Amino acid sequence: MAENRNRGNTWIAGTCFGFLTLNSGLAIYRAKGDLASIFFVSGSYITLLLLFVCLRAYECAPPGSPARERARRAVWPLTTVLTLGFAWKVAAVMPSVIAAAVVWGLAIATAAGGFFALIVPG
Repeated sequence: MAENRNRGNTWIAGTCFGFLTLNSGLAIYRAKGDLASIFFVSGSYITLLLLFVCLRAYECAPPGSPARERARRAVWPLTTVLTLGFAWKVAAVMPSVIAAAVVWGLAIATAAGGFFALIVPG
């Protein structure tokens, strides 16, 4: 029973992964040679995949194990990359410099909060 504790509904995860892959592929197709957009979508896709791998490793590792600790520590840089990447895209379309500054401030606060929640306690 212990080895099945984190199996979950794999068909849901597979469906979500397929949806993410399809949407990423369509976004790259629609970019039509815009390298910045292609790199953004590709980087976000790869970062999300790595984040899901780390979260799965964290869930499957026994409590207190070194593998669980490594997975926990890998989550912060991955979420920070995603947060800052999306802040970059959102801030670029904000109607004013003040709104863009608020977006960046929230992204930095989120990254700092994640650091104190995931890295400092260990």
